[in-house]
Amino acid sequence: MNYTEALDYMKKAAERGSVLGLSRITELLRLMGDPQDRVKTVHIAGTNGKGSFGAMLTSVLKSAGYKVGGFSSPAITKVTDSFRIGGEEISEQDFADLIGDIAPICESMDEKPTEFEVLTAAAFELFVRKNCDIAVVECGMGGDLDSTNVIKAPVLSVITNVQKDHSSFLGDTIAEIASHKCGIIKQGRPVFFGGNSEEAYEIAADTAHKMGSELYLPDYPDFSWTDEGFGVDGFEFTHKGVKLHIPLLGTYQAENAVNVLSCIGILRREGMDIPEKAVREGLENVGWHGRFEVVSREPLIIYDGAHNPDGIRCAADSIRRYFGGNKVALLIGVMADKEYGLYADMLGELAEKAFAVKPDNPRSLDSEKLAWALNERGLETVPFSDLAEGTAAAYEYAKKRGIPLIALGSLYMYRQFTEALAALK
Repeated sequence: MNYTEALDYMKKAAERGSVLGLSRITELLRLMGDPQDRVKTVHIAGTNGKGSFGAMLTSVLKSAGYKVGGFSSPAITKVTDSFRIGGEEISEQDFADLIGDIAPICESMDEKPTEFEVLTAAAFELFVRKNCDIAVVECGMGGDLDSTNVIKAPVLSVITNVQKDHSSFLGDTIAEIASHKCGIIKQGRPVFFGGNSEEAYEIAADTAHKMGSELYLPDYPDFSWTDEGFGVDGFEFTHKGVKLHIPLLGTYQAENAVNVLSCIGILRREGMDIPEKAVREGLENVGWHGRFEVVSREPLIIYDGAHNPDGIRCAADSIRRYFGGNKVALLIGVMADKEYGLYADMLGELAEKAFAVKPDNPRSLDSEKLAWALNERGLETVPFSDLAEGTAAAYEYAKKRGIPLIALGSLYMYRQFTEALAALK
């Protein structure tokens, strides 16, 4: 099977939709020889921060000499971007080889696996084939019924935080959502909870107690930073008296850094050799797409995959921190199931003007509806049915006004946006 044929098969799998439950992925992996049981794993759930957390941890473990696999979703550029070895995206041929071997097994099953289940199985098989020492695996959504939740004994389970998102699947309350995410806590295995919701913490603590798992929390006293630590070249802070630098932007990276360094302490207690030099070098060299990422310096353009209320709140805080009282231009595209009516309240005072676009995804919100909702709440917004046209208009406006352009919304539009941007230069 070549890469094009592998993509065609994944389109076929996508037609099966999203079906909750672990029966299909469990059967598929059993038929494949249970590769998920043959590699050590750090399993990550959480509403926000999974990607940045995983990227930082992967970079540190790589610097410590470990061969690290990675699986994350959604894919930011193309499908191969969900699979990483040592932080590097796998090749199209590697992906084709994986799907070529897995597809016949899927087709032999009475109930065929969904797209994400096939991708999950491919990830575990990849880690075995590449002889990974450890893998950093993100849940796609929720936790208990997510197809990644077939890991029996993770080295560490991580819940970055719990906020409202995917309510139609996970519930309308923090407690309901937390109960799903805490489903990744496994018997007798350590778990880290990095959120600030008392309600979610209580769910995590109760679940950990029932599972006989030790629960760890962020170790804030060892960290310090100032407003001056946040700049367009990254984030500087002090940990145990040592100055560290992360080239990732966004005020929320402070919380992610605290969580990562707290988890490194847990992994050391679990027997992993992670020297301080590896921590410093790993954080210094980490890279991750789509999280308050500078995609252009002249003019200054930043992309942030904020797509739920908490993410938008964090993006707004970052805009204030980096640009003070100076206003920005916004380009926004979201999925229809998001609470987009709240975005104008969070962003209105920060923006001169907004440009609404529709990402290329079946679940995308129409740009006219988004613009109407934002205009109704006082944020001047112009809709564009074509994302490239909207990008061009926003680019020219920001350039003419001499202000930063901040692109916000679904990670599904990252590739489209960066391609449209490249065509303008």
